Amino acid sequence: MLNNQIITLKKKLGAYAIGSEVSQFLDYLALEAGLSPNTVLAYGRDLLEFCQYCQGAGLKEIPALEAVHIYGHLQTISRKGKVEASVSRALVAIKMLLRFCLSTGKLKEDFVSSLEGPKLWKRLPSVAGYEQIFKLLDTPDPQEPYYLRDKALLEVLYATGARASEVVNLKIRDVNIKVGYVRCFGKGSKERIVPLGTVAGQVIQRYLDNLRPALAKPKSPENLFLTRTGRAMDRIDLWRIVKRHALRAGMPKTMTVHTLRHCFATHLLSGGVDLRSLQEMLGHADIRTTQIYTHVDNDRLRKIHKKFHPRP
Repeated sequence: MLNNQIITLKKKLGAYAIGSEVSQFLDYLALEAGLSPNTVLAYGRDLLEFCQYCQGAGLKEIPALEAVHIYGHLQTISRKGKVEASVSRALVAIKMLLRFCLSTGKLKEDFVSSLEGPKLWKRLPSVAGYEQIFKLLDTPDPQEPYYLRDKALLEVLYATGARASEVVNLKIRDVNIKVGYVRCFGKGSKERIVPLGTVAGQVIQRYLDNLRPALAKPKSPENLFLTRTGRAMDRIDLWRIVKRHALRAGMPKTMTVHTLRHCFATHLLSGGVDLRSLQEMLGHADIRTTQIYTHVDNDRLRKIHKKFHPRP
């Protein structure tokens, strides 16, 4: 499905003067940089808007681009109501395109490093306490037909901190219940091993023994989690399941799949895990991304302050 969207996007790019360079750049991201189809599609959509702006400005080739054109495009999309994060992401896409053009010799002047985007506020992730999460994990009703699947999904999300796309793409062979780990393929298809707790492992085994065989059809894929029709579950299916059980547990409407990832990280920090280990389990390329969770763990900081400060 995503590949079809990328093909459609490339057809649209063909209508613009610099569209061929953008298409080549998207091929580079997918084939050489190894980025996921979701990421390639996101860059492509941002660059399609940039192509539209360039066409309107009369720019017909990459070498004619100047910094003033980049900022003109950013101002245009900002006036359309795009938030700062979207504007910043659009700039990143353009800068990566320009660096690609520099490396291929299609752009001679290097002004990429001088381009600056809007400064973003650092937003702290929303997390839930232990009791709330345990209540959520207990919401699936044993009387429901898909109880074991939903229970296994929630347990895996909290036990591994995996992203939604990583969980729905898990294959049966990626889960080693005996040793206690799952193999996730994150952004850019980067592989990592994440420990799997005993409770989560037991629930997965029950799901594999008692429900998945009934869900599987002759043409079903090897994905661990299947829908009632036997197809591979997608992110929308996962989000709906988590949202339904979160509402049952009385959690805020802002509760999402990613909240469980935040809780996984914050609760591990509360238990004393070091940042490097947490970075590896979350699959963050930069430890600065992981460091944001140190600002969330207020309870741990208070305990440390009370234990070690001479005047607590």
